[in-house]
Amino acid sequence: MTIQEATYPGGVITQEQTSTRRDITRSSQYSKSSQDRFARKLGWFSIGLGAAEIMIPGTLGKMIGVRNHRRLMRSMGLREIAAGVGLLSQNRPADWMWTRVGGDMLDLALLGAAFSSDRSRKAPLAVATAAVAGITVLDMLCTRQLAQAIYKDVHVLESIGVNRPVEECYRFWRDFERLPGFMHHLESVRETQNGRSHWVAKAPAGMKIEWDAELTQDIPNQRIAWRSLEDAVIQSAGHVQFDRAPGGRGSIIRVSIHYKPPAGEIGAMVAKVFGEEPSMQVKQDLRKFKQMLETGEIPTTKGQPSGREALQTSTTRNGGRL
Repeated sequence: MTIQEATYPGGVITQEQTSTRRDITRSSQYSKSSQDRFARKLGWFSIGLGAAEIMIPGTLGKMIGVRNHRRLMRSMGLREIAAGVGLLSQNRPADWMWTRVGGDMLDLALLGAAFSSDRSRKAPLAVATAAVAGITVLDMLCTRQLAQAIYKDVHVLESIGVNRPVEECYRFWRDFERLPGFMHHLESVRETQNGRSHWVAKAPAGMKIEWDAELTQDIPNQRIAWRSLEDAVIQSAGHVQFDRAPGGRGSIIRVSIHYKPPAGEIGAMVAKVFGEEPSMQVKQDLRKFKQMLETGEIPTTKGQPSGREALQTSTTRNGGRL
């Protein structure tokens, strides 16, 4: 497995900055992809069609060659509007595109059943069936392309200024078992042997994703690099760079992470674990890291143990040393 390196753009970074410049190389940027834009156009089409089916069901029924199905037309209109709203409101429209495909199949089945009715007009019904079949093909192609985009390589590059010495930042991060304290998706990290460690991430529906990784570089107070083992569920690599801030004002932490989710259900789960926008998740994790180092605590919800308590317990266990 090749570890992809990235050069962080130059510039002065001070410890007051909670996040500095970033560069995300991602071939599946949903908000900018052509598939995403096309899916959103289909969303508006669904809303328009659904509104027509609700407001003028009789007129539409005559146009496609069927009559006396106003309730059915209105129910189909509600389904179209729900699918359209879902496509327009979600960052990842793939799931709602499957809803459209399912609706298309139902429409084709209903149109096919209408052919057996003596009261239906076959010519306009055939035209309507051909139109729905064409839309079904477009929906399926768009859905497939959106699903494939989830499994593209993801490369995230983030940095942050921390008002603590480089030695302290390195020492805290190098204790991998502390990482779940500020990394949202991690449940636990356990160091095993020969520079290897076992990682457990929280997944939807109470499930977990586990994999093993190994250190590829460990330069005290400068750099930590790692990669997952070849047979790991998640193929990932990354590094953390620890630099002194200009003027001796704390440290600059630069994080580079590269991973490629597997295909199938596991890949979809991995994508959800790392969030819809991995760069934003990494940025939030770095902010927690900064707060833990500078104040000894991170924001917590009521009833949960605070980050300060966890940090105090950890420092007590290490003889008062970070």
